[in-house]
Amino acid sequence: MVDVESFVADATEEIRAELGDSKAIIALSGGVDSSTAAALAYEAVGTQLYPVYVDTGLMRKGETEEIEEVFGYMENLRVVDAEERFLDRLAGVTDPEEKRKVIGEGFIREFERVANEVDADYLVQGTIYPDRIESEGNIKSHHNVGGLPEAVDFEGIVEPLRDLYKDEVRDVARHLDLEEIIAERMPFPGPGLAVRIVGEVTKEKVEVAREATAIVEEELEAYEPWQAFAAVLGRATGVKGDNRVHGHVVAVRSVESRDGMTARAQELDWETLQRLQSRIAGTIDNVSRVVYDVTHKPPATIEYE
Repeated sequence: MVDVESFVADATEEIRAELGDSKAIIALSGGVDSSTAAALAYEAVGTQLYPVYVDTGLMRKGETEEIEEVFGYMENLRVVDAEERFLDRLAGVTDPEEKRKVIGEGFIREFERVANEVDADYLVQGTIYPDRIESEGNIKSHHNVGGLPEAVDFEGIVEPLRDLYKDEVRDVARHLDLEEIIAERMPFPGPGLAVRIVGEVTKEKVEVAREATAIVEEELEAYEPWQAFAAVLGRATGVKGDNRVHGHVVAVRSVESRDGMTARAQELDWETLQRLQSRIAGTIDNVSRVVYDVTHKPPATIEYE
């Protein structure tokens, strides 16, 4: 395990040394990785830092409002509404790797746009060790590693968490007194709900994934999963009232893990599973059925794409 106090001291000094007097953009998603990187960078260089939260339209329910509340103390916080641009980029894209690369490039272009406005030369990211391992091992391209475009208009990219695992990042977050809602929250993929939608991403599917994930997180909180969410797999026939419907199939996923490199599907009781299907299929009009994913990692990954 990392010596948190020494790590924070070394990381802040490294950030100061790399940035010097230059301004930097920090890619802030609201997850524990990017939030911890932002807190470290802000402690290191203060107002030289411009935290940029890009609302891609693929975020968790209430994410944008939460970011504005939690990180409002950072003077240069920018919230960018880019939903339309990201959905346009993703139109017609069905291949999982292509999807990640499209999203990775979209993020970079948004960051470059803000960097040009404020004259920032550097990009700070919350990349952690498993991100690098999975991208370099061709398991999947993380949007901030293998998903980056070849041409990036920054003098340098700073990654203070690059050698840490997720549980170590949480230790650093606690040491920095990040709010519990951030430090203890479940992991959320950088590409957002797009990787919880098998096939083409549409606004309708995103809304289904967002609402269903909110239900899953609420219902399974007592199980204390490492990660729990809902994914949209395709369509299937169902019956609602007296009407035949061809609605979305939603998969519920809940896993236990230490660092995300391996994971085990949680054993949920029948009553909980029935409550999940009742709430998801009963409150989301265009969902026809709900299934539970019992696959461990490996052979599966935690996310669907």
